[in-house]
Amino acid sequence: MNIFVVNSGSSSIKYQLFKLPSPDPICSGLIERIGLENSIITHKIFSQAEEQVVKRTLDLPDHEAGLQEVKELLTDPEIGVIQNPEEIQVVGHRVVHGGESFAKTAIINKAVKDEIRKLFPLAPLHNPANFLGIEVAEKIFTQARQVAVFDTAFHQTMPPVAFRYALPETFYTELGIRVYGFHGTSHKYVAEQAAKYLNKSENKIITVHLGNGCSMAAVRNGQSVDTSMGFGPLSGLIMGTRSGDIDPSVVFHLINQLGYDPEQVNMLLNKRSGMLGLTGHSDMRDISKAIAAGDEQAALAYDLYAYRIRKYLGAYATVLNGLDALVFTAGVGENDAKIRELVCRDMDYLGIILDQEKNQSPAKSLREINQAQARVKVLVIPTNEELEIAQQCHALLAGAAV
Repeated sequence: MNIFVVNSGSSSIKYQLFKLPSPDPICSGLIERIGLENSIITHKIFSQAEEQVVKRTLDLPDHEAGLQEVKELLTDPEIGVIQNPEEIQVVGHRVVHGGESFAKTAIINKAVKDEIRKLFPLAPLHNPANFLGIEVAEKIFTQARQVAVFDTAFHQTMPPVAFRYALPETFYTELGIRVYGFHGTSHKYVAEQAAKYLNKSENKIITVHLGNGCSMAAVRNGQSVDTSMGFGPLSGLIMGTRSGDIDPSVVFHLINQLGYDPEQVNMLLNKRSGMLGLTGHSDMRDISKAIAAGDEQAALAYDLYAYRIRKYLGAYATVLNGLDALVFTAGVGENDAKIRELVCRDMDYLGIILDQEKNQSPAKSLREINQAQARVKVLVIPTNEELEIAQQCHALLAGAAV
């Protein structure tokens, strides 16, 4: 089954083409600067011989023009991987927010589109762009089934004690204000990989997704029971530019005493805080260089970042009543050995004992970095959200005519 995975942003489109059940992509790409001069398409073709990269700079006025260009690349007589667009049977779309309406992957129809549109206020930066990607793909891949995979869906198994806020009842029942959680596609993928590695159907796993955005999830037997992001993606861990958990009184102080308006507060907490606010850098590689150069503020920020993860780790181990595996994933989680060391330091009471040599060894596949006698497995698992989306589409439609 040829499944084309699309992740549509406000000015970008990421894509991969899979031929399921094979987990290896046939090609992938990124369109940047849509709507601006000198848009860029980076298109990669994977074969047994070598990886071929095609890069083009051109003006793409909108997403439809961008995806039309991708269609031409896919079917190009020399570098194409399919002969015509009809060979793509399914287009899988990443949709950030599914609210309480979508606990599972859904075939897109008018009712699904109407519901996604209703959820725009819950994810104003993401859902409109995701929706645009759906509408454009429907025009270009007219014979394909369109499928939506929701970031929030994985966390719909959380119990009320985990997703409710202590607000008046009507704020939940009438306004839908509750914990939704995000990065669900990533948490689901790595938790399943960890369960397979443990070879235990009953398991207790904490997944730690560390990129520019950061979140954690407590997963019992494949189901999310708690997660660090909440109503939006601002709460929880310290992130690249987001503050993570903060006393709401700070917001009132900024508005009432310092004259900030709501948009300025929003910009501060989402775009100017986190590691950027603490150090002047949002990229952990730059922060590591600053620490090596003796920057004490950067070193403190690193400690703060790890400390917040440790707090959630202890809480989630309590929620799960034990722990079988701790999983690090995403850009920072997979590549920053120092962060993993700081998180796992003095955690032997939980059964977490890091092997320093294994922790320093890079790898592109799942690896175990705990000491042999440790009760808890510490795993580094590269996330693959696009493959997870493709696999969910395949599982949904494998028995259907596509």
